[in-house]
Amino acid sequence: MKTLVAYASTEGQTRKIARHVADRIADLGHSAELISTDEAEGMDLGRFDRIVLAASIHVGHYQGRFADFVAEQRDIIKNRPNLFLSVSLAAAGHDAEDWRALDKILKDFEAATGWTPDLTEQIAGAYLPSRYDIFRRFVMRRIVAKKNPDADLDADIEYTDWKALDALIDGWISDGA
Repeated sequence: MKTLVAYASTEGQTRKIARHVADRIADLGHSAELISTDEAEGMDLGRFDRIVLAASIHVGHYQGRFADFVAEQRDIIKNRPNLFLSVSLAAAGHDAEDWRALDKILKDFEAATGWTPDLTEQIAGAYLPSRYDIFRRFVMRRIVAKKNPDADLDADIEYTDWKALDALIDGWISDGA
């Protein structure tokens, strides 16, 4: 079984998650190809048996190139078992309003691209002030300070639950093996 793992990443956490997923699929004895959607234009997705897509949310939207890629390839994606990993800091919390916002962002994305994933998982991302420009750092510090008052706002903080991600991938792969 050959799986495509395609991703869009802004600061690098979604790329790290996608790489981890591709490695996990390979560890399970299957073939996986990892590619950024920025580099996937014209790629033949027909050669893949399964597709994992991963993108991060910033300012209420997924990356534009990612949405374009999905819209262009939706017919092939729809005809393969597929999994969408939606990465955000909001997924690290338990705030009902944040989760409603994640649902709305996903519904808007589905409407814009014409693709509804077989399975979507909200994955907690990372707070990475070392990679932010001055404006983003200011905004993100305020968000993290509000959500996690004890956080060291000068340190990178990874919220991704790697064990839960492994369990998700193991189950998704075994369902289609």
